Amino acid sequence: MAASVELEAQPLNLELLPTDPLLLILSFLDYKDLISCCFVSRRLNQVSSHDPLWRRHCKRYWLLSEAEKTRRNQSWKAIAVHIYSDLGRYIKYYATLKKAWDDLEKYLEQRCPRMINSLKDSVQEDDLDIMEAQIGCKLPDDYRCSFRIHNGQKLVVPGLMGSMALSNHYRSEDLLDIDTATGGFQQRLGLKQCLPLTFCIHTGLSQYMALESVEGRNKYEIFYQCPDQMARNPSAIDMFITGNSYLEWFTSYVNNVVTGGYPIIRDQIFRYVHDKECVATTGDITVSVSTSFLPELSSVHPPHYFFTYRIRIEMSKDALPEKACQLDSRYWRITNAKGDVEEVQGPGVVGEFPIISPGRVYEYTSCTTFSTTSGYMEGYYTFHCLYYKDKFFNVTIPRFHMVCPTFKVSTARMETSHNEYAVDEDEDSTDTDEYEDRRRVLEIPAPSGRCPRQT
Repeated sequence: MAASVELEAQPLNLELLPTDPLLLILSFLDYKDLISCCFVSRRLNQVSSHDPLWRRHCKRYWLLSEAEKTRRNQSWKAIAVHIYSDLGRYIKYYATLKKAWDDLEKYLEQRCPRMINSLKDSVQEDDLDIMEAQIGCKLPDDYRCSFRIHNGQKLVVPGLMGSMALSNHYRSEDLLDIDTATGGFQQRLGLKQCLPLTFCIHTGLSQYMALESVEGRNKYEIFYQCPDQMARNPSAIDMFITGNSYLEWFTSYVNNVVTGGYPIIRDQIFRYVHDKECVATTGDITVSVSTSFLPELSSVHPPHYFFTYRIRIEMSKDALPEKACQLDSRYWRITNAKGDVEEVQGPGVVGEFPIISPGRVYEYTSCTTFSTTSGYMEGYYTFHCLYYKDKFFNVTIPRFHMVCPTFKVSTARMETSHNEYAVDEDEDSTDTDEYEDRRRVLEIPAPSGRCPRQT
C-alpha cells in the first residue's frame, strides 16, 4: 500500500510515456517547440526526429508535396531544416505568398500563357541585402519573401499587374524586378523613401511603397502618386492608397484575378470590378456593368475623379429569332455624392448602333468624371425591333456606383498652402483640412487632356 502511494506521488515525466502517446503529443507542437524538444534529452531527441512529425510542418509552412519530397530524396525533417536555414525569416509569409504565386501562374497558363514567360526567377538573400544597402532602407519581409519566389517580371506588355484601355488611353503595369525598383527609388521631396513596385511603359505611372513613415505616409503603405496641381510647392504629392502592406496588396490583387473578378480581354488582365448586384434584365436582354477608377487621369486638387465603365449587353440564347433588335439611343442619369444630377441623352453608344440577336453579346467601354469622390449612374437604352420596325422599347441599365480609393493629401500643401482653395469633398474622402471659399473650387475647369463626361 505504501509503495502504491509513493508511486502516485511521483511527478509525471514525459519521457516515461510509451512511444505512441508521446508521438501523439509531439504532433500538436509547433515547429519551434518541436525543435526545442531535440535539446531536452536523448529520448526526446530520438522521438522528435520521427519523420512524419515534420511532414505537417513542411506542408503547412512551405507547401511541399509528396512528389517534391520524392524528388529531393530526403527525409521530411532534413527538408524542413534545410528550407528553414534559407527561408526561416519568412515563415510568417511564405505559405500565403507561395500559394498566391502558384494560383496566379496556374490561372495565367490557361488564359494568358505569354505572360508566364515574362516572370523572372527568384533572387537570393544576398541580392536583397545588396538592394537594401543601395537604397539605405530596410525592406519589409513580405516584400523580400515574394521576390524569393519570383523577381517580378520583364518590362513587357501586357503587365502582370493589370491593364486598362480607352479609345485614346492605355495603361499596363509591370511588377518591377529588384534592379529596376532600386533604380527608381525616390528620395526627393514629396516621395521620400518611396520604392516603386509597378511601372507602366506608356504612361509612366507607378505604384509606390513607403519604406518609412514620412510626409504623411504610413510605413509600408502602397499608393499611386497624384501631383497637386493647385499647390505652389512643386513637391506637393497627393496619394491614392492601394494597400497597407505588400502582402495585402499582392494577395488581394491575385485573388481578384484568379476568382474571375478581373476579366481577361485580349490576353490581358483588365482591372474592371464587377458588382454581382449590378445586373438588370428587361425581357430577353440583360445588361451588366463593371467599373474602374483611373488614378493617372484623376486629381485631388482640383477635385477631378475619373472612372471608366464597361457595359455588357446580351440577349438570351433562348429568345425567339423575331426578338432581334437594334439599339437606337441611350439615356443617363448621373448623380454625384452631393446629390447633383446631370442627364445625358444621345444616339447610339460610342458612335455605334449595335444589333442584338439571340445568344449575341455586345460590349463597350466608356468613361465619366466626378468632382466628388463618388457617384453613380443609371439609365436605359432604347431599342427598335428588326421584324416589327415600328415597335420600340426601353432596356434598363442598372444603377452602378463609382468610388474613389481612400486618398491622403500632401503634407507640403498642408504646410505651405493655407490660403489656397480646398476640395469640396464628400464623406468618403480622407481629406478633412479646412480652407476658405470652398465653392470656388467647383468653378475650376477639368485639367486639359481629360476625357469628357461621357465618351
